[in-house]
Amino acid sequence: MQWYLDVLKKYVVFSGRARRKEFWMFTLFSTIISIVLGVVDRLIGTDNSSGTGLLGGIYSLLVLLPSLGVMVRRLHDTNRSGFWIFIGLIPIIGWIVLLVFAIQEGTAGENGHGPDPKGAERFGTAAGSAEPGYPTV
Repeated sequence: MQWYLDVLKKYVVFSGRARRKEFWMFTLFSTIISIVLGVVDRLIGTDNSSGTGLLGGIYSLLVLLPSLGVMVRRLHDTNRSGFWIFIGLIPIIGWIVLLVFAIQEGTAGENGHGPDPKGAERFGTAAGSAEPGYPTV
């Protein structure tokens, strides 16, 4: 749940990098919340014939910018420009390409978008604080 809240705290942050765990945990919790809200919408009668309910629609609007932000940061982690998100506008093929990008491991070490968010696990140091084999000062 902490990963989900961290993404919400970075509401409209499109710079930096997001590791796979951050992206997929946000996606998991967001999907679970959407399903629960869909059931609640159906139970209280606020859904319409297309299956979209009032609560689910409000939630979707609230997490739209954080979702875009975490996807752009995920693309940055794989050393791609955030503009790659627009490939998702191509039906089916674009979504598959974005899925592949989201699944790929991020670039080890610092890249053009910032320090490695997984640096502490990879090198045993604070994220991006030192190169492997060099002591921190």
